[in-house]
Amino acid sequence: MNKTILIGRLTKDPELKYIPNTGTATCNFTLAVDRRFKKEGQQEADFIPIVVWGKQAESTANYMSKGKLMGVSGRIQTRSYDAKDGTRRYVTEVVAEEVKFLEWGKDSNIENVDFGVPVQEDITPVDNSDIPF
Repeated sequence: MNKTILIGRLTKDPELKYIPNTGTATCNFTLAVDRRFKKEGQQEADFIPIVVWGKQAESTANYMSKGKLMGVSGRIQTRSYDAKDGTRRYVTEVVAEEVKFLEWGKDSNIENVDFGVPVQEDITPVDNSDIPF
């Protein structure tokens, strides 16, 4: 089983990129996650690299910014690549399967965010006295 759940703050604005040829969105950011225990009275944090794909990547880049609180669940992945200088580099990161915005984005004003869901203003109230339980 490979499952990770993190809550932390973004260390800088997320970076949105699109994969050439496919156009798939990918977003990279680092989450600062507080450790449970303090060392000598000082709070310590781990800095976890996160990668998000698809629509979640676009939403993360559009609505989140440095310092905002965010929840991420996903899996730990390790990979390697050859750097420009010819050395082999190794990366350990969390591939997000689900992201939750615990504080909202760049202007922290969610009243103006269009979620694409029509608002019905002519909703008829339900009389709860007819419910048998």
